[in-house]
Amino acid sequence: MNAAIILFPGTNRERDMAIALQRVTGKKPAMVFHRETALPPGTDLVVLPGGFSHGDYLRCGAMAALSPIMEAVKRFAARGGHVLGVCNGFQILCEAGLLPGVLLRNAGLRFLSMDCVLRVERTGTPFTSHWQRGATFRAPMAHGDGNYFADDATLNRLEGEGLVAFRYADGNRNGAARDIAGILSPNLRVLGLMPHPEDYVDPLMGGTDGLPMFTSLAESMVAA
Repeated sequence: MNAAIILFPGTNRERDMAIALQRVTGKKPAMVFHRETALPPGTDLVVLPGGFSHGDYLRCGAMAALSPIMEAVKRFAARGGHVLGVCNGFQILCEAGLLPGVLLRNAGLRFLSMDCVLRVERTGTPFTSHWQRGATFRAPMAHGDGNYFADDATLNRLEGEGLVAFRYADGNRNGAARDIAGILSPNLRVLGLMPHPEDYVDPLMGGTDGLPMFTSLAESMVAA
């Protein structure tokens, strides 16, 4: 699996993501600056990691969504490429129109930095094949704008088409609609989620709860 991690001004989770990806592939992912206009040849997976792109000015992710590299990411996704956006990456995917909805300020207007428990709502995808539906796992959250919002028609469509990937299972601290923590694109190849599974892929990091996501990705690429 050849992965490319996109770097924006203010990105700060690229090394965490690189550790997780290298753990399952044995290869260092490519780091691609936001001013580039093309992805590395042979890219299988694009990752938009966490951070505070462009200082979170305007809406979080709104400026990053207009970066030159995002046109290449959109073309990659349109061809059926796999894209993962975590935290700020989820915000960027929504602002770029690759996923529906928007991430608003947390309920209570406080930055949240703590572990949370996620429940797996959809299995059989490139991101979740190593979990069973209903399984729960621990992941850190670190965001001020993780309150997922969409209109009722969009939420009903996501529910009806099985595109809700994860929900908060231990209390909805950020106010996200229907406890949604992560969603999938209709072809199941684009995933956005707020918490950080990449931070729990090794016992030395505090646990391996997030490792199934990256193992699922690596195995799905081999199968493809």
